[in-house]
Amino acid sequence: MNPRRGAAARWDGADLILQVRVQPRASRDRIGEPEAGSLRISLTAAPVGGAANTRLLQVLAKAFGVARSRIRIEAGLASRDKRVRIQSPRRTPPGIPPAA
Repeated sequence: MNPRRGAAARWDGADLILQVRVQPRASRDRIGEPEAGSLRISLTAAPVGGAANTRLLQVLAKAFGVARSRIRIEAGLASRDKRVRIQSPRRTPPGIPPAA
């Protein structure tokens, strides 16, 4: 296992903290593998008027089985690199370690 993979996600109690790198205006929405300390997420939305952030919340909510209201962008609101908190995710996609 790549030692850098775990750096993209960590658990804070029941909450999952993700370091993500967003690629807006992609051809499709996709959660990639952790790479260089961040989880790469491709989004079809443009980074205009908060559309990419809104789409990010929708994609993460579906992938982790939670309501959008249980996901918060803690840092990087206007940046491609973000820190996201997911409150008590119901499931974790491949590449994300399950809760201990």
